[in-house]
Amino acid sequence: MKSRLVILFAATIVIALPVIAFATGGHDGLTCNGCHALHTAKDNNLIFAVEANKKDINSKTKQPYGGISALCLGCHQAPEKGGQGIAPINGHMSHPFGMSSINPKIARVSGELLRDGRFECVGCHDPHPSNPNYKYLKIDTDKGAKMEVFCAECHPMKADAKSAAAKKPLFNSMDERMYNASDNAATTPVAPPAAKKKP
Repeated sequence: MKSRLVILFAATIVIALPVIAFATGGHDGLTCNGCHALHTAKDNNLIFAVEANKKDINSKTKQPYGGISALCLGCHQAPEKGGQGIAPINGHMSHPFGMSSINPKIARVSGELLRDGRFECVGCHDPHPSNPNYKYLKIDTDKGAKMEVFCAECHPMKADAKSAAAKKPLFNSMDERMYNASDNAATTPVAPPAAKKKP
């Protein structure tokens, strides 16, 4: 009987390991300087701790990617395309990114999803470990089960009415007003502390 319990326990652990491994995001093991640097920044850019990808070509512009997408592609592209081969994306099979303009007939992209007026990787993803959402998406998709709600954020006319109406809050780790020390993640912005008056 005892040996059966040991075998059952071992089988449970073996089955649970992949689930445990995928329960956290890929960036959860990184510290800030895994992506960012102050004194050792690459390419004269304050935030890049990795080499910006200057090799991968944007299929729309026929130019190398720039900006924040170049940072992402520094890791998330195959080595022969200028990346480190960490979960490489397939540019011609993925959603477009690295765009300076968006055709309003195709998508209605809010300013919150743009970075300096451009649609970059961080338009859809907020890769900081504090983001609890599936694949670091800015909208909770119920672990990928409700992707249509996410897509409807920019493509409401292409989505069903229920998904288009289901406006979800955008996760934004760049807005520190969202942080609430009592519950770690407030759903509404918290006002910053008032400035102290000089005597």
